[in-house]
Amino acid sequence: MKKKLVALVVAGALAAPIVASASGTHVTIFGRIQGEYATVDIDRFGAQTGVLDDAAQSRWGLQVAEDLGMGLRALGRVEFGFNPGAGTTQTSREQWVGLGGDHWGEIKFGRVQSPFKDFAGGHTIDPFAYTSLHANGSGGLMVASENGLGSGDNSFVNSAVRYDSQVVEGFSMSALLMPGDARKLDPIFGNNSYSGGEDGEWDFQVAGKYSGQFDAIGLDIFGGYSRDNVSDRMKSLAGIRDDEEIWRGGALISVADLRIRGQYEYINNANPLGGAASCTSAAAFGQAATNAFFGGQTSGSLDGRGQCNSAMNANGDGYLWFAGADYTIGNTMLVAQGGMSRAKSLAGGAASKDVENITVGVIHNLSRRSSLFGGYQRVWVKDKNVVGDTDRNVYSVGLRHDF
Repeated sequence: MKKKLVALVVAGALAAPIVASASGTHVTIFGRIQGEYATVDIDRFGAQTGVLDDAAQSRWGLQVAEDLGMGLRALGRVEFGFNPGAGTTQTSREQWVGLGGDHWGEIKFGRVQSPFKDFAGGHTIDPFAYTSLHANGSGGLMVASENGLGSGDNSFVNSAVRYDSQVVEGFSMSALLMPGDARKLDPIFGNNSYSGGEDGEWDFQVAGKYSGQFDAIGLDIFGGYSRDNVSDRMKSLAGIRDDEEIWRGGALISVADLRIRGQYEYINNANPLGGAASCTSAAAFGQAATNAFFGGQTSGSLDGRGQCNSAMNANGDGYLWFAGADYTIGNTMLVAQGGMSRAKSLAGGAASKDVENITVGVIHNLSRRSSLFGGYQRVWVKDKNVVGDTDRNVYSVGLRHDF
């Protein structure tokens, strides 16, 4: 009996600080589990099928908020990803601490998402984001750079400060600054990385959008600018020609149950290490590795599933556009979308690459938290740097649950 009492006292003593620290703080456990039966069939390489979540949708985490009074609140988020069916270890996603105000917005410090991903276009207008049918990377219709400044499925920006404004008369804006030494910040390449700022330079993004309702018509217009600065030292060591710049613009129009959307991006001086001349491993729909069969500028898995169709030629220019429509009937959304990208040729260097894409599919909500999805994607690749065709067909059926 005494041993039980001692155990209870010890347990209470250990629990007391936890309860005290939680006083006034709201902690939410959240997450998502997704599995896809997906086949990727690439010309000349055959079909690869898996029951996985290669698009990195599955995750879990903690969202923290504390009311500080006078309209202020302390915020925090810790999030990790995993891949059901692959047996992989956890990967880091968002990890930041911040402050929010009722009248001025939110500011975050740490590892954050790019505004190009979750604020102005990107994943916000792609119903198949975080699936094998996405418009990023292997879909070839959106920038999905490894350094996190694009809209890749698993893109996050280390050592960053991000500000999101309040919505005023339908207008809002977001800005991101990334200071620091690029040789130490990249989670994949470590001290050999050249993505990001270096020697006091700052990478940054700015984005803005307007949302309004005009009778039965809803309108969202967005635009943004991204700059990946490089120093003279980075140019000499990595062969990078100049700073990478990306301009983006687009809109989404809704009328009753119909939505029509589009996005255009122009890339100048694609960064060959981590920038728009590469893709995140999830955006390439495979593990991170250079696949010589698909061209030196692509990133994908050596098993044939990966192919980074949105990659520009290193130090080259190019553009990507995306358009689509969806119609909702009850709990079911019908989706049709497509577009193209063009990596321009370099004088005395890499040849041009054109990619065209069409995707059709359906998303059915079983409840507010669970959904079924499936569809077909066809990608035509005209890469003059590669001998032979690498066109692809993707078939997918998946189940997703939020908690």
